[in-house]
Amino acid sequence: MKRYCITDSLDVVRRALDLDTAMIQIRAKELSGRALYRLVEKAVAIAGKRIIVNTRADVAVVCGAGGVHLPSNSPIAPFRSRFSPPFLIGSSCHTIGELEEAEREGADFAVFGPVFASPGKGEPVGLAALREAAESARIPVYALGGITAENEALCAEAGAQGIAGIRFFLAG
Repeated sequence: MKRYCITDSLDVVRRALDLDTAMIQIRAKELSGRALYRLVEKAVAIAGKRIIVNTRADVAVVCGAGGVHLPSNSPIAPFRSRFSPPFLIGSSCHTIGELEEAEREGADFAVFGPVFASPGKGEPVGLAALREAAESARIPVYALGGITAENEALCAEAGAQGIAGIRFFLAG
């Protein structure tokens, strides 16, 4: 099962690499463009193309990151027309409809959830919805929301390509 870490910390980037994490999303919404650039530049020096930047394709490209991650309902097609593979484009999805649209517009992968209860993320969609999403998608689907070491295997059983999280990578 692949792992996708979401963080704003270089210490967590290092920890995620120790956990054999496939992708690490730098999400630091409060940082200025200059500060984000510096953080991503350092993260790329540590983890290379495993780094994915939240919403800022410009920063991702300039720093040599592996791609960009977009929030749900963001248009993906304009990004895909400007950034060809191997540059990755990920999308947050909360419904099958959002997942289908992200896939149609050219997303390379999606995070889907929240699967389990997670602070501030609304009602969990549950494992049945995750299973439906994973079975219907042609792109990899990562389970997001309330993921723990105890329920990680349940996400794999439901068909998720991997798990995505914040708190999962803080433990330890």
